[in-house]
Amino acid sequence: QVQLVESGGGLVQAGGSLRLSCAASGRTFSTYAMGWFRQAPGKEREFVAAINRSGGVTSYADSVKGRFTISRDNAKNTMYLQTNSLKPEDTAVYYCAADQSFGTVVAGTLTLWGQGTQVTVSS
Repeated sequence: QVQLVESGGGLVQAGGSLRLSCAASGRTFSTYAMGWFRQAPGKEREFVAAINRSGGVTSYADSVKGRFTISRDNAKNTMYLQTNSLKPEDTAVYYCAADQSFGTVVAGTLTLWGQGTQVTVSS
């Protein structure tokens, strides 16, 4: 079973950028669809973006379309989230997640999660 570790979070000013990474253990990374989710204080966890096994299909939440880009490198067992034009409302703990079904990732009904990385955007 794949294990997921996020990195790349931090403190950034509004309008800035961060690149989040999600490193996966194991040899089966390419058999999993992957996604990013986030949870702000006092709010429920929400879907941010998803990518299918090959990287050829992606999906985004309306709130991040045009600002965030999800990608993956199966040779490096790593998924990325490039976040640009960050806003204070993007402040949250960002989690990566995996499932063998792209539809399950988009729906958020997953069981494989990382521990999260904090992103804080100051105004």
